[in-house]
Amino acid sequence: MIFGKSFFVNIGNEVIDIMASFGRLVIFFRDIFRWLISPPFRVGLLFKQLEFVGNKSSLIIFIAALFVGAVLGLQLGVIFRLFSAQGLIGAATGKSLAIELGPVMSGFIVTGRAGAAMAAEIATMRVNEQLDAMEAMGVNPMNYLVIPRVIAGLIMMPLLSGIFLFVGVVGCYFVAVVMYQVDSETFFKQLRWIVEWKDVLKGLEKAAIFGFIFSSIACYKGFHARGGAKGVGEATTVAVVNSLITLLVADFIITFFQVQ
Repeated sequence: MIFGKSFFVNIGNEVIDIMASFGRLVIFFRDIFRWLISPPFRVGLLFKQLEFVGNKSSLIIFIAALFVGAVLGLQLGVIFRLFSAQGLIGAATGKSLAIELGPVMSGFIVTGRAGAAMAAEIATMRVNEQLDAMEAMGVNPMNYLVIPRVIAGLIMMPLLSGIFLFVGVVGCYFVAVVMYQVDSETFFKQLRWIVEWKDVLKGLEKAAIFGFIFSSIACYKGFHARGGAKGVGEATTVAVVNSLITLLVADFIITFFQVQ
């Protein structure tokens, strides 16, 4: 026989593992939504996570946005100069940053920094049995650890995406004015003409969803980590990879509905 008994056993075990993982994920998200509206509301922990996700990510967001905007200005300037339409550099850059690059790049950066830290911290607590100790003391780990991080990601990601948009346009402005001799008035006039407030709102909506996604996945992977120090590393790596892939899939789905 080509397929022996062990082959089907292995397939069955893989299917069982996948279904069990999916079940744990569903239960985890159910608990998140339940505890989001259930007391106690840990305001102190929330502000701590807001500072961790937002304030400590702002510098790298600023630097990345400045150079992303400048690079977009350089690349688009080469194209628009062929048609003597350099005045559209700022408008095209602002449009792409508002609806796509701002939320996606912000999501990637914050996932790599804050998401990895969330997964590693909770995974370390899991393998050191600190979560079990919290439950023994009557403290719910979901309410104490996960909810403040999820809310922080949900709130801070739109703010960071807005910063990315603003700083990216500034970077593009300097490139357009210095390298392509675009008049400042023309730059901002075309920017206001092409980029509408609904474009900015679409990007902020994406960013909020991205914040929920990366923080939830990071907490989930940390919450279910196993295997000591090696398990912490694996949980952190898988959390970041899964978050990035999920962000891209979610970006496509959101964009599909936004353009309808």
